[in-house]
Amino acid sequence: MKYAAVQNCIGGAFVSPDAPLLDVYDPSVGAVISRVPLSGAREVDAAVRAARGALTAWAGTPIKERVQVLYRYRTLLNRHIDELAALVTEENGKIASEARAEVLKAAELTEFACSLPQIVTGEVLEVSRGVECRVEHFPVGVVTAITPFNFPNMVPNWSIPNAIALGNCMILKPSELVPLSANRIASLLKEAGLPDGVLQVVHGGQEVVEALCDHSGIAAVSFVGSTRIARVVYRRATGNLKRCLALGGAKNHLIVMPDADREMAAANIVASMSGCAGQRCMAASIMIAVSGTDHVIARLAEVARAMVPGADVGPVISAAALERITRYIDEAEAAGATVVVDGRHATVPGKEGGYFIGPTIIDHVTPDMRIAQDEVFGPVLAIVRATNVGEAMAIENASPYGNAASVFTESGGVARYVMEHANAGMVGVNVGVPVPREPFSFGGWNDSRFGVGDITGRGSIGFWTQAKKMTTKWNREAGINWMS
Repeated sequence: MKYAAVQNCIGGAFVSPDAPLLDVYDPSVGAVISRVPLSGAREVDAAVRAARGALTAWAGTPIKERVQVLYRYRTLLNRHIDELAALVTEENGKIASEARAEVLKAAELTEFACSLPQIVTGEVLEVSRGVECRVEHFPVGVVTAITPFNFPNMVPNWSIPNAIALGNCMILKPSELVPLSANRIASLLKEAGLPDGVLQVVHGGQEVVEALCDHSGIAAVSFVGSTRIARVVYRRATGNLKRCLALGGAKNHLIVMPDADREMAAANIVASMSGCAGQRCMAASIMIAVSGTDHVIARLAEVARAMVPGADVGPVISAAALERITRYIDEAEAAGATVVVDGRHATVPGKEGGYFIGPTIIDHVTPDMRIAQDEVFGPVLAIVRATNVGEAMAIENASPYGNAASVFTESGGVARYVMEHANAGMVGVNVGVPVPREPFSFGGWNDSRFGVGDITGRGSIGFWTQAKKMTTKWNREAGINWMS
């Protein structure tokens, strides 16, 4: 193994739990690079106790002092970007440019957290003569973030900077498939001056997730993963009277109109469907080709065929993922769809054991096919045909998901129609991946999100804090009224 067995981080110290170990693979070669402990309720309880021990002092630290740690942390993210990106590539498989972009996004998220003292200033108003009302934001307490495999560095930083800047102490549970980046995040925050106990990292699988949802000492749970598990986490956490925000899967629809700019549409759609090997909840999953768009589809195919697995597209996370994605393509082809670009059986010289699949485009998919309904989570684009934009919107609206949608057109009227009628929380025009940048919040609708609020940006403030309303009267001349 390249790396020693992964440890938990509790109370500022890295410790090896007495727990079974699971192999961690480099998906580009299929080789074991480390092992991760499958911790349990005992380790979760130790993490909660460490967080509780740090909470009073950390919550009592002025927010302007708390974010000084994050200023230093952001500097360290940039200083160590090559190392951090290489770690993402090793455990997740992203190509170098994608891994580097992920770390840069983590730095951007941290920048927003550094700005919170200017945003979370509270409100004050003299509501009647001599009577003042004010609202201030207080930490929720000990909170947790359960994060997925597809962004080992960025998604933990969706939650950690904002949550700790706002005075909470956090327990991070990263995916057991990508544990290395999480520990490096913890060590960099410690180097930046984060007090011991403010951030713990507990590694494991289902038992850890259940313990985090059940533990009475945890006040809030954030989750990012599949819709199936998001439902389970949301129900279990809220059933234990915790606040919970659980982000699930997606089936993002990209509507292409006949007047779309051919080159811009083709480049953006292929980048969206194949970037990060399609393993992101914002990936283009289904394209709705409206009327005469064969010229765009032909260019899509050219761009996709030019992409080289291993150089332009990384591997998917595991052999099981590769098998599942291939099965979706096989089923669609057997049902009558046309595989225009076939990424099955891709091989990379020197990395024959890797889990590679090339960009795949499937035309003449019908809305009832599984590939048009399920989240495939691979570099696969299904094309469904529609005669007009109204029919296209009906197909998009019928999806139970509601993460993102986009339209490619030169018509402002059509763009506005799609933006208003798309049943999704994030919508783009001539953009393949309509991710809002900070300070705007990330968050979908419907089966893509369970809970209220968003996980990043301004929308996260309400989740990571609780408002305290204070009413004061010092002027005896104010008299007696209904508030007295």
